[in-house]
Amino acid sequence: MGNIGFREILLILLVVLIVFGGRRLPELGRGLGRGLRDFRKALHDDGSPDDPDGPKKPDGPKA
Repeated sequence: MGNIGFREILLILLVVLIVFGGRRLPELGRGLGRGLRDFRKALHDDGSPDDPDGPKKPDGPKA
């Protein structure tokens, strides 16, 4: 019951193409990519305020 084969994936892609059409697929892909990127960013966020330069690395030992 949990196996998704090539035929099932092909059928799902065909239904998506029929429902949304060829012109909307790139837009949907971009939206999905942005959503995944934001989700991954939220997973790795340490709760500190957003810093455009990214996290700062601590300085090494001083001589």
